[in-house]
Amino acid sequence: MGLLKRNPFGHILFLKKSLIRIFGVVTHRRYRGFNELQIEGSEIIRNLPERNVLFISNHQTYFADVVAMFHVFNASLSGREDNIKNVGYLWQPKMNIYYVAAKETMQAGLLTRIMAYAGAISVERTWRAKGVDVKDKKDINPDDTENIKIALNDGWVITFPQGTTKSFKPVRKGTAHIIKQHRPIVVPIVIDGFRRSFDKKGLRMKKKGILQSFIIKEPLDIDYDNDSIDEIVEKVEYAIEQHCSFLKVIPAEIIKEQEELDKTRRWEY
Repeated sequence: MGLLKRNPFGHILFLKKSLIRIFGVVTHRRYRGFNELQIEGSEIIRNLPERNVLFISNHQTYFADVVAMFHVFNASLSGREDNIKNVGYLWQPKMNIYYVAAKETMQAGLLTRIMAYAGAISVERTWRAKGVDVKDKKDINPDDTENIKIALNDGWVITFPQGTTKSFKPVRKGTAHIIKQHRPIVVPIVIDGFRRSFDKKGLRMKKKGILQSFIIKEPLDIDYDNDSIDEIVEKVEYAIEQHCSFLKVIPAEIIKEQEELDKTRRWEY
């Protein structure tokens, strides 16, 4: 009976656990070995409730960002203090972690379909079609919000509110609507170094010896009744350090490097 137990999306938990363990072991040295992951704020993870937590983050690769979060969250819950030493923390991983991902990306191939089983909530990006922006479209398909609601009721959800790996793009209002409607605890995460470590997909290592940073911040102070959608959007942009005002403090050479990387990329998550 235990082997056939399923989560609210019908996924067999034993199979999901096995996939998390396998992917975790295979990817561990990418964050501790070939490159190092510098973590801050792991104690915040341990103080969160079991359900209705929404993690918001900037985005640099399709999959390496999410994989790092699975490592950090499980290591923190296992008592690791700002580190992911000893991959044994994945023996009993937290099973109710989900991440929001574009449907077109998760259906792109066999590997991504397998990875989706580990916790993807596939959503239709109504503002983009085949990598091209579409005008006069909503931020998120209303039908997809039900799955996000189910995931929040069951556990933790990771989302990248800009909907793109490009820096300083606007936060989609769909995220603010989800926050206002479902009232989750909203935990910001700011990452860096992944763009230089991995290719765009986050599957292939591009460069070794890169320091990757992973900062977990205190939950946002949100007035769910009185904050407007625009006010929540602005709070999210500041929290994940993607508000336009941060451009003034980012060294010009880093911005130029990101622009050059974007020119070489053919498609976008």
